[in-house]
Amino acid sequence: MLPRPAPAWQTTTWLNTPEPLTLERLRGKVILLHAFQMLCPGCVARGIPQAQRVAEVFAGAPLVVVGLHTVFEHHEAMKLESLRAFLHEYRVKFPVGVDAPGEGGDPIPRTMSAYAMRGTPTTVLIDAQGRLRRQVFGVHDDLQLGAEIQTLLLEAQSQPAEACDDGGCALPPVASRD
Repeated sequence: MLPRPAPAWQTTTWLNTPEPLTLERLRGKVILLHAFQMLCPGCVARGIPQAQRVAEVFAGAPLVVVGLHTVFEHHEAMKLESLRAFLHEYRVKFPVGVDAPGEGGDPIPRTMSAYAMRGTPTTVLIDAQGRLRRQVFGVHDDLQLGAEIQTLLLEAQSQPAEACDDGGCALPPVASRD
């Protein structure tokens, strides 16, 4: 996947955080975005536990784990109060945004649509410059995910901040290694 600016998150509510999160506020940190539905068996059995392990293993690193509750089916069963209870019962501590409903009755939520997600669970890696670097639908292998995260953390540590404006972000110049 070629790096490109990650789409903005379009959420209605944030849980487990005092303030809404945005890509701009998290600039300078690697982001693992875990898109899930609380009634998705793969999310409950594998995706959410994996995101929790990442948050624990990389605690103290410039990495943020963010959940995105993106409901594209069973809308009536997955209301905000149910999500609050779910996060409590499963001891989810990382911030979770609730994806905004699709426009004009579209059952696909806005952030899910902006990222062209195929379903849940979906793991998204965003680098410290706010660029989409990896997106995996389904279960993501732990070892592979850890290696990808470490690569992005090392990149963030070794690269100077890039120049960003309303038109986009430019990569820093590549130094010659003769």
